[in-house]
Amino acid sequence: MFYWLIELSNTFPSLSAFRAILNVFRYITFRTGGAVVTGALFVFLFGPWIIDHLRIRQGKGQPIRADGPQSHLLTKKGTPTMGGLMILSGLTVGTVLWANPLNPYVWIVLAVTLGFGFVGFYDDYLKVTKQTTTGFGGKIRLVIEAVIALVACYALVRLNRDPSSTALAIPFLKDMVVQFGWFFVIFGAFVIVGAGNAVNLTDGLDGLAIVPVMIATASFAMIAYLAGNAVFAEYLQIKYVAGTGELAVLCGALLGAGLGFLWFNAPPASIFMGDTGSLALGGMLGSIAVAVKHEIVLAVIGGLFVLEAVSVIVQVVSFKLTGKRIFRMAPIHHHFEQLGWTEPQIVIRFWIISVMLALAGLSTLKLR
Repeated sequence: MFYWLIELSNTFPSLSAFRAILNVFRYITFRTGGAVVTGALFVFLFGPWIIDHLRIRQGKGQPIRADGPQSHLLTKKGTPTMGGLMILSGLTVGTVLWANPLNPYVWIVLAVTLGFGFVGFYDDYLKVTKQTTTGFGGKIRLVIEAVIALVACYALVRLNRDPSSTALAIPFLKDMVVQFGWFFVIFGAFVIVGAGNAVNLTDGLDGLAIVPVMIATASFAMIAYLAGNAVFAEYLQIKYVAGTGELAVLCGALLGAGLGFLWFNAPPASIFMGDTGSLALGGMLGSIAVAVKHEIVLAVIGGLFVLEAVSVIVQVVSFKLTGKRIFRMAPIHHHFEQLGWTEPQIVIRFWIISVMLALAGLSTLKLR
């Protein structure tokens, strides 16, 4: 919305005196900063009201798994969930105010984010109202997520008519791409759905998911800005995707909203993000990665989420095939709880791992 201020100064001569000042709204970096501040302020201001409202509505709060760590039954019982509503509200407000409303990439990624958020919200709603740890059927949920992701990937491919829009770039190799053709739509949807559910599995301790999400988001804000700039993209020898630089503004809005949410989610958490937030944020990261053609880099930067998802897959497969468990409990953060690590130890150490993985992922921009 603020992007239009510069257009108004060009349309109305009476505003020409302010043209030099309003010209800053052209710059993605300035608007990204504005989105960060807006997202954070929105959550800081309205967060307490949202928490109080959810606490009254939910009563007993989020149901705690009986087969999970026993300490959670004492420390986390009664805490409201659906905190993702806070994040998505700040994200949406920051994006609408600061992003270029004519940029289709912004609306595609935002649609995926809110679509996944709605799926997560309905799942949280069923859990809270029925006081059960299982929402609606997992297969149905995956089908809905897949449909949203397929439509988004089809739109992204149609938007970027370049032949490379259906190719997969290999990090560290300058000219190495794998051409998928229209099968790329299915591959891209898999990336988005996988990212959404991987973040969802990571959300199990206070502050564990939101900080790695912000680290990954900051990384992809930089990647989106560089990939959307022809000069920088050519210098770094990465795929130039016109228009994707605007996704940095959306990432900025999430960073701000995430900071605001962390204020209330820091141990002991006043609210959990729930599936409402974790599915939405993972879907957003996946769709940005597909848009800027850095799908494999997402697996590096978001390596913590991959590790959490793989730990669950390995645990399930091992138990079904051999009757034995590899980990004491899955996802893997619960395994470390069973080993005696305290919650702050796990959370902070996983944050450190996320920073290291982000640096490794960003290094692929130049090491080609």
